[in-house]
Amino acid sequence: MDTALLGQDGAALTRIVALFAGITVVSFGLNVVAGLRYTRTSADILFDMRLALYRHLQRLSPRFYARTPIGDIMSRINNDIGEIQRVVSESLLSWLGNIAYLLGTVGILLWLDARLFLVSLAILPPCLWALVRYRRRLESITAELRERSAGIGSFLIETILGLKLTVASNAQRREQRRFRRKNDAFIRTLMSMRLLTYLAGGLPGLILAGGVAVIFLYGGQRVIAEAITMGTFVAFMAYQMRLLGPIQGLMGLYASLATARVSLGRVHVILDTPVDVRDPEQPASAKGLGGEVRLEGVSFSFGRGEPVLDGVDLMVREGEVVAVVGASGSGKSTIVDLLSRQLDPDAGRILLGGRDLRALRLADVRAAVVPVEQEPFLFNTTIAENIRYGRPDASDAEVAARAVGLDAFLATLPDGLDTQVGEQGRELSVGQRQRVAVARAFLADPRVLVLDEPTSSLDPASERALMEGYQVVMRGRTTILVSHRLALARRADRVVVLERGRIVEEGTAAELLGRHGTFARLFGGEGG
Repeated sequence: MDTALLGQDGAALTRIVALFAGITVVSFGLNVVAGLRYTRTSADILFDMRLALYRHLQRLSPRFYARTPIGDIMSRINNDIGEIQRVVSESLLSWLGNIAYLLGTVGILLWLDARLFLVSLAILPPCLWALVRYRRRLESITAELRERSAGIGSFLIETILGLKLTVASNAQRREQRRFRRKNDAFIRTLMSMRLLTYLAGGLPGLILAGGVAVIFLYGGQRVIAEAITMGTFVAFMAYQMRLLGPIQGLMGLYASLATARVSLGRVHVILDTPVDVRDPEQPASAKGLGGEVRLEGVSFSFGRGEPVLDGVDLMVREGEVVAVVGASGSGKSTIVDLLSRQLDPDAGRILLGGRDLRALRLADVRAAVVPVEQEPFLFNTTIAENIRYGRPDASDAEVAARAVGLDAFLATLPDGLDTQVGEQGRELSVGQRQRVAVARAFLADPRVLVLDEPTSSLDPASERALMEGYQVVMRGRTTILVSHRLALARRADRVVVLERGRIVEEGTAAELLGRHGTFARLFGGEGG
């Protein structure tokens, strides 16, 4: 201003303009390189965070999933980690630039006129007060917004899974009204958060902008008094206006960090959930592990009153088929989770081949003990890939050889084993899904097979057909058959009857029917 324009120096003007242009080009190049590099790094951070959370979720027991809605879990994996990633990738990158820009600008302002700069500092305290005041309220409202978002996710997952019941009950409009109420509550919270965000980020900037008038008035007086030149004053005001940008950016970052802190806290709720079942520090060798199963004084409770299992003692010899029967809630399915170490007993121990399950690696236990659930899960891929899931290296010939009881069904399909099963296997019937699960267990070749209510949803004809497939898998293999069907109990070498978490009867199905005890009361009508 003073040298080139007021001093009418054309050469100086050219040099200054060229310098500005050069700085602009270099700055653009640095921004592109740094931005791309930082975006890639932040994306890697996002994946690492999701992977850490996913790994932890894989280690949590059924207790956690029984009390935590799946929509809430998905909200933390997607929304909360996404918000953390947004702050990391966008705000923190600008933080570095804003700090550098702020320090450089402050240095130039001090060099231009220290007294004028000290006047500009007088407006900072009210800015900081406004920022701190609204930031605390912003954290609280952000946490509420995350909870409402997770609630909508859980509602959608639950009602879509139960869509057939909703339609059959003529409850469509009722569920739509519930959806609207949840969404309206979410929008109200969202609007409150937006208002606080504007106040937290905008009000301090508004105060700063108002302070410019004071600086302009004082600086103008100094020009009039010839304490500073017009060029110095114009340069100071130009840099003063540039000072607002990084300050507002840092204040906006402060508000963003408040929301990211809430998201980080929600993620840590899951990460801090203790793992119930862990690998031993010095695991015992699984070499030569037999198939004998023994429960010694096993007790287990979900913390909801009476124990599910109460001092259970049971021995299953290698190669023996034992049926575990009992009324609903007697603890049958809990035994399935304990044998595969999804859960650990509160008291007592479970031995496999004479070795405590807790002394073995989890991978060894789950390779030796394979459960087939009442409603087996199938992935949205081919029948062959679902059978191969436990042994991904199995050949097509091995998969085909283990597809027991599927021949007649596969013959009706144009793609055979390459047929897609659909979401959760819903392109297949219940019986067909069970047969795929049997083939999957057969291919895994476990020492112990645990069948949890394998025919509960089947008619007698389908049950007989499925059990023919099971007989192939069970032959010479230790099998624990959890069921409330007399036909299956009769196929077992021995039957164990559970009542209120205790074994009350034991023997063959024929013997127990003749005793007229608990077993006879359960199955007397079927026994004829």
